[in-house]
Amino acid sequence: MKNIRHIGILGSTGSIGTQALDVIRSHSELFQVELLTAQHNADLLIEQAAEFKPNTVVIGNEALYDKVFSALDPLGIKVYAGEKALVSVVEMGTIDILLTALVGYSGLLPTIQAIKSGKHIALANKETLVVAGDLVTELAAAHKVDILPVDSEHSAIFQCLTGEYHNPIEKIILTASGGPFRGKNRSELAVVTKEQALKHPNWSMGAKITIDSASLMNKGLEVIEAKWLFGLSPEQIDVTVHPQSIIHSMVQFEDGSIKAQMGLPDMRLPIQYALGYPMRLRSDFPRYDFSLSHTLTFEKPDLETFRNLALAYEALRKGGNWACILNAANEIAVQEFLKGSIGFLEISDLIEKCLTKVAYIATPTLDDYIATDSETRKLALEFV
Repeated sequence: MKNIRHIGILGSTGSIGTQALDVIRSHSELFQVELLTAQHNADLLIEQAAEFKPNTVVIGNEALYDKVFSALDPLGIKVYAGEKALVSVVEMGTIDILLTALVGYSGLLPTIQAIKSGKHIALANKETLVVAGDLVTELAAAHKVDILPVDSEHSAIFQCLTGEYHNPIEKIILTASGGPFRGKNRSELAVVTKEQALKHPNWSMGAKITIDSASLMNKGLEVIEAKWLFGLSPEQIDVTVHPQSIIHSMVQFEDGSIKAQMGLPDMRLPIQYALGYPMRLRSDFPRYDFSLSHTLTFEKPDLETFRNLALAYEALRKGGNWACILNAANEIAVQEFLKGSIGFLEISDLIEKCLTKVAYIATPTLDDYIATDSETRKLALEFV
């Protein structure tokens, strides 16, 4: 890499955003931060902006605008607030790559607008493709925009496919850690607490994705995302539980050969690969030591106990707006579980109710997706 790449980060104060800034800090000669955004964490946003000197910041919570403006305006940094500002700033001409690290459905409209503006996307917001994968991939192709995966599993597939694009994929194998409740039965899951669900064995992540990992919904969303990223059918996407999280995913080709991408569980690696692609940049990340390694094990996911993964496959096969319904219902279910309003097993119950009650649309438009998301959230809260 010779030219400096100008980076925008949507969700800079979250887990992915802060680790992306670690990568940029280590390669300041290659990357320049142009845009930082946060929803509520004004203090950290101010601290980040003071260090990286972006052109612009956006604070989603409009009540915090004065605080952020007072701190950053003297530094010559433009400050905006609110959802509309978030969507409009991604059009900035100085941005080369936009890292979308927002949580959930909130990433959809800014990502679509960025693609329309010709920005390459480093995608950490899997829900964008879950909700409207058909529209997003069509837009990316029309505007000649790259969508570079940041999720460790999809980055692994992407890395395994480098140099193999002329070779048809037989299937991909997404690995799952199994989360904190691997091996538990439904009676045990009925009494688990929020605190137990938030203790992931291998990864350090935000609350929503950690609960999704515990319920295997995170893997279900990744299955749907993989369909759109790599142009696969549901039958070409397998999931295997790999508790050690050393193999991040695999590709099996038509000759039966399998390629795997391995490494210690560290999200900085896939973030750096996406921002630096096609170059592999040096890093001081810890290395996996085979001489000290434990046994690597694999097992089938328990779809009867962890029904969310089965529901995600069902939504993928059904198509239309079903994945949008699935995602919206899950976001409400996780929100209510974290508040203590429902139990862990009721997450799946709530999602299944919404899938049967919200109107199915076979070929939805963007307006249909927006309406479906809104209707599903309202219905899910009524069920709660």
